[in-house]
Amino acid sequence: QVALVESGGGLVQAGGSLRLSCGASGRTLRGYAMGWFRQAPGKEREFVSSISWSGDVTTSTNIVKGRFTISRDNAKNTVDLQMNSLEPEDTAVYYCAADFGDNIRTPKYWGQGIQVTVSS
Repeated sequence: QVALVESGGGLVQAGGSLRLSCGASGRTLRGYAMGWFRQAPGKEREFVSSISWSGDVTTSTNIVKGRFTISRDNAKNTVDLQMNSLEPEDTAVYYCAADFGDNIRTPKYWGQGIQVTVSS
C-alpha cells in the first residue's frame, strides 16, 4: 500500500555532508512517525532519528552526536536527514521507515535502503 524510496546517498569525504531524502507513495502518512535507521556490514540495524506527524523529533544522540538533523514536509510526504561532519563510522546502508504514532516502535513500512560511504 505504501512505498518508501530513499535518495541522496553516495560517496563523500570525511568531514563532508549529505542530505538523504525519503518519499512516501501510495497515501499520505498522516499520524505516522517517519525516520531513519542504518546498518553497517556485520552490525545490527540501529535507530538514527525520527519525526512525528506534528514535528516532534527523537534522535539517537549516542549515534549522531548532534551532527544529523531530521526534517519533514507533510505536504510533500517526505522526510529528510541532513548529515554533516560525516565520519567513516557513518558508512552504512540507511533505511527510511514509518510507523503509526508519534514514535517508531515496530516499523510498518521500510524503504529499500541507500548506501552512504564516507572515505577517510
